[in-house]
Formats: sequence, structure tokens, C-alpha cells
Amino acid sequence: MVRLTLDLIAKNSNLKSRKEETTSQYLKKITHINFSDRNIDAIDNLSLCKNLSVLYLYDNRISQITNLNFATNLTHLYLQNNYISCIENLRSLKKLEKLYLGGNYIAVIEGLEGLEGLRELHVESQRLPLGEKLLFDPRTLHSLAKSLYILNISNNNIDDIRDLEILENLNQLIAVDNQLLHVKDLEFLLNKLMKLWKMDLNGNPVCLKPKYRDRLILVSKSLEFLDGKEIKKMERQFLINWKASKDAKKISKKKNTYKEDESNSYLRG
Repeated sequence: MVRLTLDLIAKNSNLKSRKEETTSQYLKKITHINFSDRNIDAIDNLSLCKNLSVLYLYDNRISQITNLNFATNLTHLYLQNNYISCIENLRSLKKLEKLYLGGNYIAVIEGLEGLEGLRELHVESQRLPLGEKLLFDPRTLHSLAKSLYILNISNNNIDDIRDLEILENLNQLIAVDNQLLHVKDLEFLLNKLMKLWKMDLNGNPVCLKPKYRDRLILVSKSLEFLDGKEIKKMERQFLINWKASKDAKKISKKKNTYKEDESNSYLRG
């Protein structure tokens, strides 16, 4: 197996250092490192790379997130398709904006407290034991409440997403190929997520429920795309008018029933 070391980074660099520049000086300046699909199984001490902002380590064999505490300027971290089972040792990455962890072995979304700049979290397609579903630590959700804009939790056997109500600034939710079943749960969530404009739930059982799309469009004023299909103004207005007409008929029916009851009561009297 291969450890990601400073020597390896220096040897594989595309940029040839100037003759007067030492390896150490070069490593201090480097901002992007790409070692995807290189059989990397561990991250060594890279603390010389103080200006590192983007790190690509997807499609490797990494089982633990270690030795990244130095990377206080890191904004993008790509760790998808590795062997990671626990989200850990990331709390010092205060500038992190995008975190990609899809295709690992993570069972709980946790350990992201303090990452107040995190805008995107991608945790799709975790390789979970049969029958298990991806869970969310409430402390992590609370920590991401104001910062998170995009969340991808697709293909994780999830059957309930009401806990996501706390993510008040979320504007894109991708949760395809899960086990979501109840339209009411989604209506509850959409009532809370006032800035959500894109939601994709394709491949969930709930999509087959009667009036599924209509009900979600009616409950959310901000939603512009649902399951990859744009919500046109005409479509929303038609549904609003239809619901108003339906509600008016219900009220009228109640009034008529009340009047009939009163009339029958008078006649009996």
C-alpha cells in the first residue's frame, strides 16, 4: 500500500520548482494536491503544505481520516470511494466549504461540529450492512443549521428525513433511491425549509403516491425543481386555484349541512 507523504507529493508534482527554490519552499506554496486513484491507504504528516486549499483523494484505500489538522486553509476535500467508516479529525478545518464522502462505509453523519463554513456535504451511496440506514447525529445537524446549502444523501436506505428541518438555509436536497414513504413527512419538511429550490427524490416509494407532486408543490413556495422537472408558474397557479376551489366547496358544504341541521331542529321543535 501507499502512504501520501511530502516526498511523494514533491516527486509527482507537475510544476517544476525553480532552481533556487527548495522542496520545502515549494511545498509551503502548493494549493492543490491530486492523488486520486493511486492506491493511497494512509495520509502522512503534510503540515508543510500550509496553503493547501483543495485535496483530491477519491478512489483510494483510505480507512481513516488523519493528519489533516494542519490544513486550516482547506476549502475542498474529496474522499469519495474509500474505506472510511467514521467522520473524524476534521474540526480544525474551519474554512472547509465542500466535503465529498460518497461511497464509503459511514453509518452516522457526525464529527462536523465547528465547520461553520461548510456549504456542501455529499454522503451518497454508503456501503452499509444489509437493512441498515444512514443516521444523522443531532449535534452535527445543529452545527450545520445555518451554513449548509447542498446535501446529497442518495442511496442510503433512509426512510425519514424530518430531522433535516433544522437546516434552515438548505437550497438543494438530493435524496434519490432511498426508502421515503410518507408524503406528510415531506410536507412537514418543506414547511420548514423555506429556501429549498431543488429537491430530487426519484426512486423513493413516496413518488408513487397519489397527488405526490401536486401536494409538495402546494406546500412549498420556494421549490423550483422537483425530481429533475421544473415547476412552472402555470402549474403552481393551477394547483393553487384548484385547491382554493376545493376548499371553498368544502366550506359551502359545511354551511349547507349546518343550515339543514338548524332547519330540522326547528321543525322537530
